[in-house]
Amino acid sequence: MDRRHLLHALPALGVLGASLALPALAQPRGRDAVVIGMTLEPPGLDPTVGAASAIAEVVHYNVFETLTRIGPDGQVGPGLALSWEVSPDLRTYTFRLRRGVRFHNGEPFTAAAVKFSFERAGGEASTNKDKRVFANIAVIGNPEPEVLVLVLKQAEPDFLFLIGQATAAIVEPRSVATNAQQPVGTGPYQMAGWVRGASLQLKTFEGYAQRGQPLPPIRRATFRFISDPAAQMAALLSGDVDAFPRVAAARSLEQFKRQPQRFQLIIAGSRAKTLLAMNHRRKPLDDVRVRRALSMALDRKALITVAADGFGLPIGSHYVPDAPGYVDLTGLTPHDPARARTLLKEAGVRDLALTLKLPPAPYARQGGELVAAQLAQVGVQVKLENVEWAQWLSGVYGAHNYDLTLISHVEPFDLGNFAKPGYYWGYESKTFNELWQRYLASTREAERLKLLGEMQRRIAEDAVAAWLYQPQWITVAQARLKGLWTGMPIFVNDLAALRWE
Repeated sequence: MDRRHLLHALPALGVLGASLALPALAQPRGRDAVVIGMTLEPPGLDPTVGAASAIAEVVHYNVFETLTRIGPDGQVGPGLALSWEVSPDLRTYTFRLRRGVRFHNGEPFTAAAVKFSFERAGGEASTNKDKRVFANIAVIGNPEPEVLVLVLKQAEPDFLFLIGQATAAIVEPRSVATNAQQPVGTGPYQMAGWVRGASLQLKTFEGYAQRGQPLPPIRRATFRFISDPAAQMAALLSGDVDAFPRVAAARSLEQFKRQPQRFQLIIAGSRAKTLLAMNHRRKPLDDVRVRRALSMALDRKALITVAADGFGLPIGSHYVPDAPGYVDLTGLTPHDPARARTLLKEAGVRDLALTLKLPPAPYARQGGELVAAQLAQVGVQVKLENVEWAQWLSGVYGAHNYDLTLISHVEPFDLGNFAKPGYYWGYESKTFNELWQRYLASTREAERLKLLGEMQRRIAEDAVAAWLYQPQWITVAQARLKGLWTGMPIFVNDLAALRWE
């Protein structure tokens, strides 16, 4: 049986069998190559038009770069901008740009490329999920060849962080039509090949060294897309994959812990929020009593055990415990099936039947069954519908064609989505919108933290969604691979930071 057929048979063999049979199959790759495992394959490779986090996992900081750069500790540092100055009112940002930078197609990086990228991201036809950030830019000036000035319409306290995310990638204007398949950036890596459904390869961009920065130690990187948890374990144990960030390994950690000379484990917090989203456009989900009832029917701790294999912290709003300004609001909608049944009765709801659409991520497929079972205990019948990621993006996120969906929002600063007209959950609140505008206008940190707490409470009281838990991500990797991120404020596989010991 060759390697390909053996890997297909692994789920039947079991992980233990894989651990005994496969190590000898691993092929040496050398000190300049690495194979990274990913659960989901990106639907495209342009993070400025697609919302899937898997896009950034491949291209962010590797192929595409941004003006600022977010580190594993969540701090903002230089990217394509070497330095910057911010006006006291948080509206004017003056950047000094890096010299000698070229795109992969040979075109020079200039302030004009930034202007094009940001105007495109904020334009009327933009599908950028952070379109609001760029539409808020009133003026893009270039007073000197390597100086860029951005003037915002209204203050944005988190602007430097936001423009370090993948949605703020600087693109070469002539490449936009083909970036989804053949991305052209300024990063240390460029595309080398893509076998749909299996793997994607990057190689170093030799022109990167012309800007005075050395080429990274890893010259060739392969991303392998493996959705099945048993196959993920087998690939790590066999040595076919060198590192698997956000791996579904919680139930198999002991076998890696027993081999510290061979494997390293990294358990990191996140800014992700796993939740049961509800479509407010559909009755009776437009009734806050119904939404509260669904929230109180769910047992967060049980869902963490089933959906996250025990690696998560309960949350009661769209914010996580280690973020500035966090308020614990889990007590507003505790697990209380009796109260849930009472709220449904008060709302005049009987024999409620809903559809729960589940994207392919393991947390959704594993957690969906328990969500349906817990809702059934309060008289709500749920039909599960598995959808692929592209279907979720187009049908749920784009067309709002759903009742419920189990999803993880991974963006760090995304409370503004609750003020976004036409967002996929259909929430509208004048009170929240006013709080959001006050937050944006505030230049005092203490006031901003207070407003963050008020916004968390407002959406929790409105039961916009049933917030479940903050995931804790597991990375399993070869012990000799150094430079892996130990914190995950954003989803990035920073290849240039990696090296073999």
